[in-house]
Amino acid sequence: MAAARHILLTGGNSGIGFEAAVILCRAGHRLTLPCRDEATAEAASQRVLERAGAGTPPATAVCNLADLESVRACGAALRAQGTPIDTLVLNAGLQYAGAAEPRRTAQGHELSFGVNHLGHFLLAHELEALLAAGQAPRLVVTASEVHDPTTAGGKVGAPAGLGALAGLRPGEGTTMVDGAAPFIADKAYKDSKLCNVLFAREFARRLEARGTPLPVLAWSPGLVIPPTSSGGFWRYSRQGNELGQRLFALAARSILRLTESVENAGALLAGLASDDAYAADGFVYIRNRVTGPGRRVFEASPTSAEGQDPDLALRLWEASAALVGVEAPP
Repeated sequence: MAAARHILLTGGNSGIGFEAAVILCRAGHRLTLPCRDEATAEAASQRVLERAGAGTPPATAVCNLADLESVRACGAALRAQGTPIDTLVLNAGLQYAGAAEPRRTAQGHELSFGVNHLGHFLLAHELEALLAAGQAPRLVVTASEVHDPTTAGGKVGAPAGLGALAGLRPGEGTTMVDGAAPFIADKAYKDSKLCNVLFAREFARRLEARGTPLPVLAWSPGLVIPPTSSGGFWRYSRQGNELGQRLFALAARSILRLTESVENAGALLAGLASDDAYAADGFVYIRNRVTGPGRRVFEASPTSAEGQDPDLALRLWEASAALVGVEAPP
């Protein structure tokens, strides 16, 4: 059994994150679960402990990733506590496929980009010192294979692509990252997952350049379709789209057998956060890849071609830092 770790996990109140939190709590790890408000955080802590049946009640924090001021306040509160973080898991995410108009963060950024990438970018900046002080620290970032236009999921609809990052202008709300494509909610989500991959790659490069490398694990859980009534990832996708989601879920889960269960994906995330098998320094992308109906392999894989572009990763980092108002030293 891996040594007990202090693991901070976003998105621990639902879906994959909740299942991972239950496993980690049961295994004796100490958890901190930031959630968008105090009531959600306290309920998540109680539900995790009840499901785990053992372990220490997860600590909580308020961190609304759709509001950069909330993220800053969360970072300040956690730094004041001073507890080192052994594993930082940037897992929370949302999608609102089918929407005709963009939804916005408190600072005016398109919601999936703002939550999935920008809020997590700032949170990692706020907590980097606590992570550096951790025992055998590591960073885990939940991405998705849809960032890659050559994968089955990435081929459906408009592909991910960040262009010249012309949509990222400080002082202005972001709609599409490339600044050119018309708003498509599905593409905005794919683009945010490409941002996750590039962020993780650049984070690892910067640590290596400083002589303080640590494991930076970006991963794809595969096609995970929780019930639409479960909230969490799907909470913005219900209006006018639930029937389509249910039909798609039925075909993918029961007919084509392409989906991964929430429970199995949660177990994979728990392993990434805690197992010694993932302790090697540097960036790696790990994909839960379909090899046939009902069959999968979880293995290190190449990212998309765009996800391997070091210049794009650097420019995204610098643009993101400007959007959230932090320094971006080399």
